[in-house]
Amino acid sequence: MVMEASMIVVDNSEWMRNGDYSPTRLVAQNEAVSLIFSSKTQSNPENTVGLMTAAGKGPEVLVTLTTDVGKILSALHSVKVGGNPHFLTSIQIAQLALKHRQNRNQRQRIIVFVASPVETDEKTLVKLAKKLKKNNVAVDIVNFGEEAENTSRLEAFINNVNNSDNSHLVTIPPGPHLLSDMLISSPVISGENGAAGAFGGSSGGDFEFGIDPNVDPELALALRISLEEEKARQEADAAKKEGDSSKSKESSSSAMAIDSHNNNEEDAELQAALALSMNDAPVHDEDEQMEDISEDAALQRALQMSMGDQNDNEDEDMMAAVLGSLPGVDKNDERIQKALEDMDKKKKKKKEDK
Repeated sequence: MVMEASMIVVDNSEWMRNGDYSPTRLVAQNEAVSLIFSSKTQSNPENTVGLMTAAGKGPEVLVTLTTDVGKILSALHSVKVGGNPHFLTSIQIAQLALKHRQNRNQRQRIIVFVASPVETDEKTLVKLAKKLKKNNVAVDIVNFGEEAENTSRLEAFINNVNNSDNSHLVTIPPGPHLLSDMLISSPVISGENGAAGAFGGSSGGDFEFGIDPNVDPELALALRISLEEEKARQEADAAKKEGDSSKSKESSSSAMAIDSHNNNEEDAELQAALALSMNDAPVHDEDEQMEDISEDAALQRALQMSMGDQNDNEDEDMMAAVLGSLPGVDKNDERIQKALEDMDKKKKKKKEDK
């Protein structure tokens, strides 16, 4: 980039109170001035920038040509809104400030912010433009706020001051965008050869986080550290979630194993119960058959079953003792006595048959 001495003329008239540019015209202009200063000083370390106002009691030089950004920011902070702008006079004073630059090898450039109506007639503007061109002074105009009223006059001025495309008119209509963002890709930042300035010529896209570490190394470092901490936190959260999911899977699998073991035990118990029920089936059938017969026949059958293992030669006293030992059996019962008599008769009959 070529060496330049640039004088920035800011508009501090009453029109700067309007809020059609976020947050106000004055604040948006201050941000744009800061951007231009950074672009100029970063493109070439020998570049210098000055600052002056165009309204108030009259045009006033706030900062002479310097490379100290602190002086520019402090001067911007002290700018007060008031009065009407003096477009013609402010450009003439800016030309005079550039004429007294220390480094004569620096090219001269005036950057003017116009956000209020230009009252100077077109003929006078053209005359001033030709004079600036003769003295090799380039002019960039940022036209915003009152662009509908000022565009035609400012175009005539730029056409007459332009020399080998070294002067530009940038018109920015109001909208949700920031004034500084719209200037990034404009010739005011790009320079005469159209190359992007060293400061964010492509909206910071060439740098990580959109911040040039050479311009603000502390901010770039803070953003990088914040990004690394966020990545570490996300990785820790992901690892924690994976651990919880694996634990839940293990617990579910163990629970399924316990349930299957319990189910197997229940199945084994059920099979054993079924087997027992199958073995006991004849007994239940026998019990049902016993219920179907009469009480006398059941008593005789019980006596026969109890006597099945005794010798046929046992006497009645032994039978009486056996019956007496049976729980719930009264040997003096008529049915028992009758059953005994019947058995005695059968025995006698058998003996007679023999």
